[in-house]
Amino acid sequence: MKHRTEQFGDASLILGDCLEVMGDLEPVDAVVTDPPYGIGFQYESHKDNIDGWKTLMNGAVPLMKSIARFVVLPCCQIVLLPWWYAHHSPDWLIAWHKGSPGHRSKIGFNDWEPHVSWGRPEKPMHDYFSTVCGFDDNGHPCPKPLPWAEWLCKRAAKKHQTILDPFMGSGTTGVACMNLGRKFIGIEIEEKYFDIACRRIELAAIQERLPFEEKVKPKQESMEGIK
Repeated sequence: MKHRTEQFGDASLILGDCLEVMGDLEPVDAVVTDPPYGIGFQYESHKDNIDGWKTLMNGAVPLMKSIARFVVLPCCQIVLLPWWYAHHSPDWLIAWHKGSPGHRSKIGFNDWEPHVSWGRPEKPMHDYFSTVCGFDDNGHPCPKPLPWAEWLCKRAAKKHQTILDPFMGSGTTGVACMNLGRKFIGIEIEEKYFDIACRRIELAAIQERLPFEEKVKPKQESMEGIK
C-alpha cells in the first residue's frame, strides 16, 4: 500500500502496513505497542478474529524483536498465554492492574492484564504496575489510557531515545513519548485512526516545545494588625 508520512517534532508517523514498513526501519530502542486483540472489533483493514490475530502476531513479533532492544505488548486474552509460549516464548510477563472495566472472567471480573515482553528495558521495572483504566473517547474502539503508556515508555527507553509503536491506533504511545521527551515512530494502517493520532501527537509535540515559564510564587501577606 502507498505510505504517507507526517513529522511533528521528534515524532515520525507513517500510514501503512507495519509488516511492510518495519523491515525498512533503522533499529530503535524499544517497542511499546497495543496490537488488535482478536475479539471482534470492526476494523477496515484487519479481520479481528483469533486466526487473523495469530497471523498478524506471527508476522509482527519477529520484526519487532529484530529491530528493538526491548519489546512489550498486552496479552488481552489470558487464555492465549499458552499460545505465546508455544510460538513466541516471552522473556517475562508484566501484570497491569487496571481495576475492573466490567469485563467478565471465568470467576467474575477481570481486573488485570498480562503483558508479554522480550529483551531488557532501559530502566529496571517491576513486573506489576497499576494505573487508571479510564479510556479517552477519541474515536478509536479500544484506546489504552495515557498513564499506561507513560509508565511503560518511561522505563522502556531513556529521554531522547526512540520508541516504536507499529500498531499506533489513536496515538496514545506517541503522546506519552512527547510528554516524556522520547523520540517516537508510529505506524498505523487505517487512515481514520492515523488522522486522529496526527492531531493528538501534533498538539503534544507543540506543548513539549513551549518554553518553560517560571511559576509566580505566592506572596506571603503580612499578618500585622489582624486579630
